[in-house]
Amino acid sequence: MKDLKMYIGGRFVESHSGKWINVLNPSTEEVISRQPEGDLQDVDDALNAAQAAFKPWARTPAIERAAYLQKIAAGIRARHADFVEILMREQGKTKMWAETEVGATEGYFDYMASFARHIEGEVIPSDRRGETIILTKRPIGVVAGILPWNFPFFLIARKAGAALIAGCTIVMKPSQLTPEICTTFCEVADAAGVPAGVINVVTGKGSVIGHALASSDKIGIVSVTGSVGAGQSIMAAASNNITKVSLELGGKAPAIVFPDADLEASAQWILDSRIGNNGQICNNAERVYVHKDIKDEFTEILQKKFEKVRVGDPLADPSVDMGPLVEKRALESVTAKVEKAVGQGAKVLCGGKPVGGKGYFYPATLLDNCTQDMDIIHEETFGPVLPIVPFDDIDQVIDWANDVEYGLASSVFTKDIDTATKVCRRLEFGETYINREHFEAMQGFHAGVKKSGIGGADGKHGVDEYLVTHVTYLDTHYEE
Repeated sequence: MKDLKMYIGGRFVESHSGKWINVLNPSTEEVISRQPEGDLQDVDDALNAAQAAFKPWARTPAIERAAYLQKIAAGIRARHADFVEILMREQGKTKMWAETEVGATEGYFDYMASFARHIEGEVIPSDRRGETIILTKRPIGVVAGILPWNFPFFLIARKAGAALIAGCTIVMKPSQLTPEICTTFCEVADAAGVPAGVINVVTGKGSVIGHALASSDKIGIVSVTGSVGAGQSIMAAASNNITKVSLELGGKAPAIVFPDADLEASAQWILDSRIGNNGQICNNAERVYVHKDIKDEFTEILQKKFEKVRVGDPLADPSVDMGPLVEKRALESVTAKVEKAVGQGAKVLCGGKPVGGKGYFYPATLLDNCTQDMDIIHEETFGPVLPIVPFDDIDQVIDWANDVEYGLASSVFTKDIDTATKVCRRLEFGETYINREHFEAMQGFHAGVKKSGIGGADGKHGVDEYLVTHVTYLDTHYEE
């Protein structure tokens, strides 16, 4: 069993509390490490370190900050296999998804480094003679980055990469389910020579560490990826100081299949969008609407694909399609949601029960006989379960797709560009994928509406989250 360390002010430290929290392998339920149970003094130490480092870091030319990001990317590549193994062991990722996440993390730091020469201001015409209005961008300050367990490595890059190139320093709080990937990342950042205090990590309970970070007057922005409940709690804590928040929360993505779609390809895209990361992604396809004319044919194709999905321990068999859910509570939640759906009239076509034995395994599950009023259509499942609902016409399916409190991802499958654009214009979601799987690009902008969140990440708009504007009115008293 490995003892993890926090990273504060350029040093690897244990908690002032002297307490520890065990970390389990979700495939075997074995304790694989323990993390320091951080306390308020640890948070204060990290905030002070980040605050002390902020002004020197902000004054560092962006191109020099970019060089550190590139060194971090190179350091991750040098330990690529180590990070893949940690993700498979700690979060239960399949080999393919662990490789994807580590590769995306490497690429993201390099991508964010490219913004060094693209953080730009504006010169704005004035109404006055002899005056020039100059708008510039400045770093917002110390960032609190609260990380999820489902992409515990990539979200470091998504938050810290953008924050650091913008000139901010950061204090990160990893999920207590997946802390090792974050504390190991700090070894890479330390070896890259990142100045002390620019990156800090405090491990422990979200109710303690997350709340303390969000409620601090030393924070410029709180960036959170997590549940709606976590976002609401963080938002309330941040309101005391009117601190900016950026929230990526839950989702209930619809996938809409029209009669002219390529049914075989669409079924594969939807399967990939449902079982990706063991069904634990905010923009996973959570419900599929299929036109009544092709419903039986499409369901048969989809069922055959679901039945072929292999579930198991990724470290024992790297070829499996899905690993475990992340913890026992997640397994219990998914199980309860399926049982409730069956109680409301849904029919299980495949899967439908935990695999059994050690580990938190749940099979790819397809539900038929579903209707729009069922809870499984409205509540986020966050597991490999897909309900099928037939629809009659385009207006009906758009209304049903929008009939949820979430608004993150959605998808449309059709060969008709008019249908695709009409649906896309009316869907109330931050992202729509047409004839492809649900998976965003780092140069896009990953953001939701409704209870899926506020603000967003990726691309130039993601960097803007960590910047504030300053306007200078320059009057030269020049008389024409």
